[in-house]
Amino acid sequence: MKIRPVRSLGYVLPLSVLLLVACKEPEQAPLAKPPEVGVITLKAKSVLLSNDLPGRTSAFRAAEVRPQVSGIIQKRLFNEGAVVKQGQQLYQIDPSTYQAAYDKAKANLDTTRNLAERYKRLVESRAISRQQFDDADANYRQAQADLKMAQINLEYTKVLAPIDGRISRSAVTEGALVSSNQSEALASINQLDPIYVDVTQASTEMLRLRREVASGQLSMAGPDQVKVQLTLEDGTPYSQPGALKFTEVTVDPGTGAVTMRAAFPNPENVLLPGMFVRASLAEGVRDNAILVPQQGVTRDLKGQATAFVVGEDNKAELRDIKVMRTIGNQWLVESGLSAGDRVVTEGVQRVKAGAVVSPVPATNIDASSVMAASAP
Repeated sequence: MKIRPVRSLGYVLPLSVLLLVACKEPEQAPLAKPPEVGVITLKAKSVLLSNDLPGRTSAFRAAEVRPQVSGIIQKRLFNEGAVVKQGQQLYQIDPSTYQAAYDKAKANLDTTRNLAERYKRLVESRAISRQQFDDADANYRQAQADLKMAQINLEYTKVLAPIDGRISRSAVTEGALVSSNQSEALASINQLDPIYVDVTQASTEMLRLRREVASGQLSMAGPDQVKVQLTLEDGTPYSQPGALKFTEVTVDPGTGAVTMRAAFPNPENVLLPGMFVRASLAEGVRDNAILVPQQGVTRDLKGQATAFVVGEDNKAELRDIKVMRTIGNQWLVESGLSAGDRVVTEGVQRVKAGAVVSPVPATNIDASSVMAASAP
């Protein structure tokens, strides 16, 4: 029999190599360091809720100047755009025909009065009939009325300002013919201090507020509830606070909104009628409200608001939350979070649900702005 040592050695060597490799202990990989995230601890606060609504300014009082009698405009006695006082003369209509009518009525009054007085003495002595005296007395009373009407028409030739305010440009000049029944106004006057701001609020929003007040979730802000702050159309805040004066008693069926009116002081005439503004109305105070910075709230593909919360074992938990509105740079949370929760606001992209993290105080949150947004 022939022996083949070379081939046998080929089987022995690989087997010995495998045994040496199996006896060698495996090397352990170094543990990954937990990701560092910035967190903020939530606290319950009393929050003054306000509602921003669009609005338009309107004059506190507005009047159109129209002639009460017909005639030719002789003079314009005001400067366009100036402030006028109630009773100030604005135009002078040619009074000649009305002066003549007044003089005629006055002369007729003297005649009828003398006749009535003479007939009174005669009727007492039975020299004339009672009917003749009654006719003379009636003519006298008619003459009194005619004189009064002539005097009114003569006074109406002086066109006076009906209210205090700033007057517009004049629609007529000297020499223009005006009539008592014309539709075109000679000028208009607007009282601008104070000035009204009309805003609209959805009726559903009003129902929500009433429901929250009735359930105790929202307490009224006392005297501050009627105060209104204004933002001009260029984004700058208006320096003077206003007050809510009136709420409409009906709902507009076309828009489903209720109109509210606030009054603002306007000593420098910054606000003009027809301007677009935004009004912030104080609604009430919510006690024990939970506010979370917007950096700590994300939304999934379904639009559900979520937030990462770090537990006591430093494990991240993804919670579904329900938010109501923004207040400054924060969300007002209705459910899902409570006081004492540590919410991740910095490094959210490095966090996974159930993973261990290393929480540190967040540096991307301005504490002063958070306090300002939540202070009532």
